[in-house]
Amino acid sequence: MAHSNSARKRIRQNASARSRNRWRLKAMRESIKTFQDRLAHGTVEETREALLAAQKVIDRTAQKGVIHRNQASRRLGRMAAKLNAMEQAKA
Repeated sequence: MAHSNSARKRIRQNASARSRNRWRLKAMRESIKTFQDRLAHGTVEETREALLAAQKVIDRTAQKGVIHRNQASRRLGRMAAKLNAMEQAKA
């Protein structure tokens, strides 16, 4: 157990940051799942809206440092490619 006041404070800060990071990751995964569900069962417009919503969450997660910016870019690029493929298939 920590003995100094600063070490105790750091433990508290780490716990709250971990809690926030887990919440952000969960929100990101939920938005991605919503996009995938719309991709499988929704219209092109619904899928596009889900992509924009997921894009906001993913960018914010990367901005906060929970995930790396390259990972965010890779996820968004793959999702956009799937949306483009869906639009081409429907057209």
